[in-house]
Amino acid sequence: MRKTERYRIDNANSLWHIFKTVPFWKVVKNFLVIQIARYTPFLGVKNWLYRTFLRMEVGEHTAFALMVMLDVMFPERVSVGKNSIIGYNTTILAHEYLIKEYRLGDVRIGDEVMIGANSTILPGVEIGDGAIVSAGTLVHKDVPAGCFVGGNPMQVIYTEKELQARMQKDEFFMEERGQKYD
Repeated sequence: MRKTERYRIDNANSLWHIFKTVPFWKVVKNFLVIQIARYTPFLGVKNWLYRTFLRMEVGEHTAFALMVMLDVMFPERVSVGKNSIIGYNTTILAHEYLIKEYRLGDVRIGDEVMIGANSTILPGVEIGDGAIVSAGTLVHKDVPAGCFVGGNPMQVIYTEKELQARMQKDEFFMEERGQKYD
């Protein structure tokens, strides 16, 4: 179960109440910063923009690929650890506007996490250190540290122990062929 706060709405759907939940000028500023960062090829500049203007926690050497779309309403609720990679065109959400309610939830991405291209991360999710998220995955629940997950719905493909065993096996076969394994 994702960890989100739920807020009931009466009358029109919750998106019609958007500027009661988040200030208009905050959304404008966040949108502009995110759009600039989406196209900026300089990783250090992206991280500086996110830390400075969006109040995000972004670890050292973390890389946001081209076209990553962060939550425009509540980017300060997203944190990414050090030395992680967020793949091309990934969407990270900290809010959901539904018909009768809206939900907010922190997104915590650990250290040395790799998220494949075109993935979507929903609010209230934690991705553990060293996890790998396959391209095109809908992350709708927590990902344990060191696991390899993928699909829609997301499933664990390899546990941390299975992944380590597979990598050791691959390393052994590479050495047998006289190739380097990095």
